[in-house]
Amino acid sequence: MTQSIRSEYAIVGEGPPVFFIHGVGARRHVWDWIVEQLAPHFRCITYDLRGHGGSEGADQSFGLDEFVADLEALRAQLSIERAHFVGHSLGGMIAPAYAHSHPDRVKSVGLISTAAFRSPEAKANLAKFVKRIDGGGPAAIVETLLERWFTDRFRKDHADIVAARKEQVLKLNPRVYRETYNVFATAETGPWLSEIRVPALVMTGELDAGCGPALNAKMAEALPHSELKILPDLRHSILVEAPEPVGGALLAFLLASETGKRI
Repeated sequence: MTQSIRSEYAIVGEGPPVFFIHGVGARRHVWDWIVEQLAPHFRCITYDLRGHGGSEGADQSFGLDEFVADLEALRAQLSIERAHFVGHSLGGMIAPAYAHSHPDRVKSVGLISTAAFRSPEAKANLAKFVKRIDGGGPAAIVETLLERWFTDRFRKDHADIVAARKEQVLKLNPRVYRETYNVFATAETGPWLSEIRVPALVMTGELDAGCGPALNAKMAEALPHSELKILPDLRHSILVEAPEPVGGALLAFLLASETGKRI
């Protein structure tokens, strides 16, 4: 049986509950700008993945199943019957995996800057990234990731935000980072996305190298009740670089899901 851990979390706002799930090496605070827009309408629950921030589990082995178990344990702890689940990057894999395992608990899912249906070449490149982490820890890949996450203009105009994100990655337990990145690199939700019957929002940046429009279009096509939104001229870190359009799209989607308007 999968063993869950205690998760550090925060709740802001009132209304129907929404769980927000961050990606590899991030923290729950990456959602702050999004939560600010949604809190007048929804009860926003952010939390740190196991081994990240204030959550437990840094000394344990884990995979996608453990991330799902942690989320279910947090839902039960908060006595929430049903909620919306929104994830970014790895979080965008955890959210549908949770919906697949616990369909009766899910009102809708938001998949942001994530991937499924990767090609063999893409999988091989991700495996090489994991080997680079094995050899030199997060420091071995962080500069490459920053280039993929942020546009050149944002890196120039907001060097402080980019530097803080880099420091966040480098401060994470190297084993946790390696194991979490490996989940992102190897998880594949594609074979069962068609079984998720709730409304789904699929959103990514036009210039996202690893989680781009082509893969997201396949994901939206596989999900029975989905809408696809591509944000122009953006890379992977759209929560940070473009919180207004991301939050606006999420708010419209969640409100429509609450009123029962099918996509």
